[in-house]
Amino acid sequence: MHPAFSIIFLTTLIGVGQGLFLALYSGQLYSVFKLLPAQDPLQFYALGSLLVVVLLIAGLVSSFFHLGRPGRAWRSASQWRSSWMSREVIILPAFMGAVACWGLMHYSGWNPLLFTVRGDLKFDLSVVAGAVAAILCFVLFLCTGMIYAAIRMLQEWATPLTVINYTLFGGCSGFMLATFFSAWQGSAQTGFFGAWAIILTVFALIGRAASLFRNSRIKPKSSILTAIGIRHTRIEQKAMGFMAGSFNTREYFHAASKRTYKNVKWAFLILVFPLPLLLVTAGLTSGLSGYYMAAFLVQYIGLLMERWFFFAEANHPQNLYYQTT
Repeated sequence: MHPAFSIIFLTTLIGVGQGLFLALYSGQLYSVFKLLPAQDPLQFYALGSLLVVVLLIAGLVSSFFHLGRPGRAWRSASQWRSSWMSREVIILPAFMGAVACWGLMHYSGWNPLLFTVRGDLKFDLSVVAGAVAAILCFVLFLCTGMIYAAIRMLQEWATPLTVINYTLFGGCSGFMLATFFSAWQGSAQTGFFGAWAIILTVFALIGRAASLFRNSRIKPKSSILTAIGIRHTRIEQKAMGFMAGSFNTREYFHAASKRTYKNVKWAFLILVFPLPLLLVTAGLTSGLSGYYMAAFLVQYIGLLMERWFFFAEANHPQNLYYQTT
């Protein structure tokens, strides 16, 4: 498939935003249960939620460059009963609104206590609002992943690993950014975020390695014989059927050389996994926040490459006929 950069930025930016919110909300829950020190609502949670919303808006804006007629974008939500993309279009702004409300509660101080457990565990309104946002966050991961996993003709995508990897990549990049954000704030939660960034990155490596292994062993269900409907012992294609390119040749094939395809694969495997792990470990050891920023930036660049490879890896059946020049 042709990797559209608008969709690459959409999926990676909202993934980072989702992961960052989950990191911030996890830190709040840990502080409620007295496992971590509480943070300043204004400087930490309100500012962090603003960063989440900015990332989500940036991803949403980038998606408009993929539309032929952006003015009709609202119609994409009309098929919510059958389309995962329509469901994503509905859930994304709902998640943005929930995060904004969660952040405003911390910013304004309007955060009444709802109930206590055992006298010392206090649950205020922001904890409940954050739980709603967290549920929407995971639903959004599901919708985004299922847009691709539900396309059965693309065997490389049609697997639960697609949804799992989207979730893990969003989680590890979000926690990686939360580590830098926490260190920049001088928070005592930096070690917590850094440890989870390492754990989630390792799980993301396992998930992506599993999908690469699976896809390398796929046996195509179609062949040149089934593509053109001719039975013969030997068929050799000489041309793609017409002299100029078309929508089919532009949108269903990446047109990159085999060398470029292979180089992108190894580049993202290095940038997303071992290099950020080394950098964040160095940060946790030395206490220098520059390592955390470098870890996030390196990993995000790698995620852009990974998402390009994710689209390029999917081989549309129509390429059996159209991609011979």
